[in-house]
Amino acid sequence: METREKIIIIGGGFAGLQLAKTLNNKNKKVIVLDRMNHHMFQPLFYQVASGRIEPSNISFPFRKIFQQSRNTQFRMTDVREIDPVNNKVITDEAEFTYDKLIIATGCKTNFFGNKELEGKAFGMKNTQEAISIRNHVLMTFEKLIIEKSRSDDGNWNIVIVGSGPTGVELAGAFAEMKKDILPRDYPYMNFDQLKIILVSSTEKPLAVMSSEAQEKSEKYLKDLGVTFLSGEVVTDYDGDKVHLKSGRAIPSNNVIWAAGVTGNVIAGFPEEKLVRNRYIVDRYNKIKGYDTIYAIGDIAYMETPKYPQGHPQVANVAINQAKNLGKNLLKKNTEEWKEYEYDDKGSLATIGKHRAVVDLPFIKFQGFLAWYFWMFLHLMLILSVRNKLAIFFNWMWSYINKDSSLRLIILPSKKNETLQ
Repeated sequence: METREKIIIIGGGFAGLQLAKTLNNKNKKVIVLDRMNHHMFQPLFYQVASGRIEPSNISFPFRKIFQQSRNTQFRMTDVREIDPVNNKVITDEAEFTYDKLIIATGCKTNFFGNKELEGKAFGMKNTQEAISIRNHVLMTFEKLIIEKSRSDDGNWNIVIVGSGPTGVELAGAFAEMKKDILPRDYPYMNFDQLKIILVSSTEKPLAVMSSEAQEKSEKYLKDLGVTFLSGEVVTDYDGDKVHLKSGRAIPSNNVIWAAGVTGNVIAGFPEEKLVRNRYIVDRYNKIKGYDTIYAIGDIAYMETPKYPQGHPQVANVAINQAKNLGKNLLKKNTEEWKEYEYDDKGSLATIGKHRAVVDLPFIKFQGFLAWYFWMFLHLMLILSVRNKLAIFFNWMWSYINKDSSLRLIILPSKKNETLQ
């Protein structure tokens, strides 16, 4: 009998999951390794952070996804190191051998080496961080309603650093929360003091999108009462004040960092294999210098004629790199392998109800039609029918009532408690 090729995929994000699905029930032995037991739909993290949907609605257990698979296994473990010489993946609990290895570890929040910022500000790259933001923001108002005599502005301000899609969508969500939800939850508090501040190093929000989208998104932010600080760079955050390069300081106890990402690199590779914390790969996603190791998605740096500085770190690139590599791996002859090139399908962002911007290759539009398009597209990308229905119901309820019943504060229990 022919021995099946053993393929290990590290990471179950958009790239890793898509590759596993492409190889599902094929003549390969596939093992998916991830430190979490579930796939996370990152584009909707901001709705978890603002209490609009539950994290379970955008989280999908790997064991459920591969329940009917005949060739794919999942192991929940944290990869520490890769040993390319002996074809081994070393984790906290065990070692895994492979015939081919695919790294799809994605990115984490980039604090640019500032440990103070990293320790005090919130990132939003996984479910736990999104829940932490929701908890912290809601706890702010629970404390304020008790400590009515306090006048510290920092208790009110919500500062979001970074004006890409994540930052803009968060700012819009919190602005609507301030207007429609919080005054009903806390009727004796004056929310005029609550400022949503979006700090941007660029002159306009959504710098990677068209000028029409940038102008419209800035108008939407101002209409919602968001303070947009353009051309500002955050230099530090001490837990009480956000310090800007211009010398300005903004008091805040709620700072969310959406100003960049960096690759989740695994130990075992020399520095010359990396560019900007991404593995250098060829047009087939093979890491240069290795015959059996590949990288896909945000962690891969691929130069092509259309993208000489590497592809953008977006979900569409990750998904299509995974599809292309999966199809290549299923071909018996490597001479039939197809090179990858990114076909940009467009980009979009939402800034609250009936406010969204869409850039497609053939058309650009904004407003309520763009908002419905954004909702439809994201709903279709959700994996299961149950989760599609749950999110649709929450969105419709919020649309009709301008409210949500998902503002739960879920704090971890204290460790080492003993019964007296």
